[in-house]
Amino acid sequence: MRTRLAIKTHAILERFFPERRLFLRSETDTRFIRLKSSTQAIAFVGTALVISWTTIATAILLMDSIGAGNFREQAKREQITYQQRLNALSAERDNRASEALAAQNRFNAALKQISSMQTELLESETRRRELETGIDVIQTTLRDTMKARETVTDRLAALEEQIQGGSVAVSGTSQEDNTLDILSDALARTAAERDQVIADAQDALIRASEMQAEIEMMEEKNDTIFRQLEDAMTVSVKPLDKMFEKAGMDPDRILNQVRKGYSGQGGPLTPLSFSTMGQEPSGDTMRANRILNQMDRLNLYRIAAQKAPFATPLKDPFRFTSGFGYRWGRLHAGTDFAAPHGTPIYSTADGVVVHAGWSSGYGRLVKIQHEFGIETRYAHMSKIRVKVGQRVSRGQRIGDMGNTGRSTGTHLHYEVRVGGKPVNPMIYIKAANDVF
Repeated sequence: MRTRLAIKTHAILERFFPERRLFLRSETDTRFIRLKSSTQAIAFVGTALVISWTTIATAILLMDSIGAGNFREQAKREQITYQQRLNALSAERDNRASEALAAQNRFNAALKQISSMQTELLESETRRRELETGIDVIQTTLRDTMKARETVTDRLAALEEQIQGGSVAVSGTSQEDNTLDILSDALARTAAERDQVIADAQDALIRASEMQAEIEMMEEKNDTIFRQLEDAMTVSVKPLDKMFEKAGMDPDRILNQVRKGYSGQGGPLTPLSFSTMGQEPSGDTMRANRILNQMDRLNLYRIAAQKAPFATPLKDPFRFTSGFGYRWGRLHAGTDFAAPHGTPIYSTADGVVVHAGWSSGYGRLVKIQHEFGIETRYAHMSKIRVKVGQRVSRGQRIGDMGNTGRSTGTHLHYEVRVGGKPVNPMIYIKAANDVF
C-alpha cells in the first residue's frame, strides 16, 4: 500500500518536477549535481512560502502605515479642535471674570447706597417723630391758651360790669376813685393778656401749619427712599437666591443655619424696628421693617457666600484640562486647572484645614472643611502653605501649583465634596458668575 502511494507520488512529482542535473565544469574536471523531484518540490514549496510570507508582511506593514497616517491626521485634527475649544473656554472664562468683577462692583455700590439710604431713612423717621411730638405740644399749648383766653374774657366781662356798676353807685368819693383806678388797671392788664393769648394762638396755628407741611414733604421724601431701598433689595437679594438654588442649596435652610451662628443680640444681624409705643404699627413702620428684614437676609447671604466654595481656586490665567465625570470607566472626582509651575492656589471659602501633606496619588494635598458639610481638596501641589487646624478665609493663599503624585503635568486637581460625596465644582463656580 505504502509502495503504491510512494510510486504515485513520485510519478506526480516527476510530471511537474522532472529530475535534473546541474553540471559544474572546471578547467581540469567536470562534475554534476543531481536534483531529484522531491528536492525540487521542497525547494519550490519553501520558496513559495517565503514569497507569500513576504507579501503578507509587506501588505500588513503598508496597511499599518496607512492607518497610522490616518490616525495621526485624525489626532492632529482632534488636537486642533481641542485647542480651539480650550481657547474658546479660556476666552469665555475671561469674559465671565470681567462680568463677575463688574457685577461685584455693582453689588458693592448698591450695598453702599443701601447703607446710606438706611441712615437717611432712620434720621428722617426720627425727625418726623420729633415734628409730630412738637405738633402735639403746640396743640396742647393752643388748647390751654384758648382756655386761658376764655377765662380772661370772662374776667374782663366781670370787671367791665363791676366798673359800670361801681361808677354809678359810688361816684364822687376818693375811695371809689382808687377802686376805679384799680379796676381800670386790671382791665387793661386783662385786655393785654387777652391780646397776647390771641397772638400766641395765631403764632401756634401758623407754626403748626408749617410743621404739617414739613411733615408732608418728609413723608414724600421717605416714600421715595422706601421705593429706592425696595428696588435695591430686590436687585441685590434675587441673584443670591438664584445662586444658592443653582448650587443645589436650599436658601432658607442655609440662612437658618447661618442665623444660628449669629444669634447674639446687637450687631448687623439684629432685626430692627421702629417703636410703636403700644399702638398698631403704621404703614411706614411695617414697610421699613420689611426692608430691614431684607437687609438682614442680604447680610446672611453675604456671610453664607463666604462659607461656601463659590470662588475660583486660581486668580492667575489658566485653562481647563479635564472636567468632572467618568474617564475610561473611572470617576474623575474634580476639575483640573493647568497653569505654570508655582502658580498661587487660594481657598475658595472660609474653613478649617483638616489635612495638609502627602496623600498617595493626590501628591501634596490640602483638605479644607467648610460649613454646610462641604469639603474642598487641592491636589498635586508643589508647596503647601497652611497647617492642619489652621482657619483660612476665602481668597487666602494655601499653596503653589505643582506636579506631585499621580500626575502627567503641572496642574491643580480641585474637588468639592458634600457629605463626603464628590460633586461637580463648576456647579458652584458657574452659580456665582452673575453675582461675584
